Amino acid sequence: MKTIKIGNCLIGQDQKPFIIAEMSGNHNQSIERALAIVEAAAAAGADAIKLQTYTADTMTVKGALTITDKNSLWEGQELYQLYQKAYTPWEWHQTIFDRARQLGMIAFSSPFDASAVDFLETLDVPAYKIASFENTDHPLLKKVAKTGKPVIMSTGVANLADIDEAVRVLRENGCKELILLKCTSTYPATPDTCNLRTIPHLANMFEDTLVGLSDHTMGISIPLVAISLGACVIEKHFTLKRSDGGVDSAFSLEPQELKSLVIESERAFQALGKVKYGIQKIETNSRKFKRSVYVVKDVMPGEILTEENLRVIRPGNGLEPKYFETIVGKKASTHLKAGTPMTWQLV
Repeated sequence: MKTIKIGNCLIGQDQKPFIIAEMSGNHNQSIERALAIVEAAAAAGADAIKLQTYTADTMTVKGALTITDKNSLWEGQELYQLYQKAYTPWEWHQTIFDRARQLGMIAFSSPFDASAVDFLETLDVPAYKIASFENTDHPLLKKVAKTGKPVIMSTGVANLADIDEAVRVLRENGCKELILLKCTSTYPATPDTCNLRTIPHLANMFEDTLVGLSDHTMGISIPLVAISLGACVIEKHFTLKRSDGGVDSAFSLEPQELKSLVIESERAFQALGKVKYGIQKIETNSRKFKRSVYVVKDVMPGEILTEENLRVIRPGNGLEPKYFETIVGKKASTHLKAGTPMTWQLV
């Protein structure tokens, strides 16, 4: 079974889910808040904190687009200004990464252009994340792949051919360890658009990869379902408090929710177990509560055993119920008192 190591964490279907807290722009342009988010994520038990590495100028140009979608959290905002508000200053990265490592978390980022990859390489990041909107940017994929580091790629806003091309580009340029995340790129996403049955299909289509979920729904129920379908990585946006505002705060988890996700995802993973039939060791004492054949009326030696003096009842100390019809009509070999569990020696 394939396992990928990022930092000191093993990721795979035989490992507990790897939980990524995505800071995005929820720092609200405060380094103190950014560090508080790191500390809260660590306290909640997240395995990793993830940033996004770009500037408004590496993403777009002024006047390129004003968001008009009435269903968008960012309706009416000009794209360049939105990125100015959301970006994480590059001079913060080292401080944020250092704090995360001090707290035992893995720290990495999503680069959005070649200059971001060059910058992140100077910080010795252990892995790279490719965001959904960048999964068809082949020059960026090549740049990231050539670092030789593990890559986690979201698959939102892409058809199967797009994903296949992206995987091929990554593989052909040196990426040996790859995790694909099912993703619905709407903010927030709704359960009916998640299509989580894609997760095992994705794993089957790309056998040499691991799979997971980048989730933009509210709450933690969707990731738990994803884990039951084979997701070994869960990425969720994270903030200190949604009411504090921020570009992604509306669909981000708060600290107690992230803690619940960490706990419940591990419980979900434990519950998956393995294919198992038969009586488990822990069930041994429960066997007594199964039914079996008992004498329910006193029976004299040589008397016929009938449906009136025998019954299938609890506990399970007598013959199994499947032998009831075989026993009925036979003669008792000795005096049987009511309450006696039936055995072959008594026939």
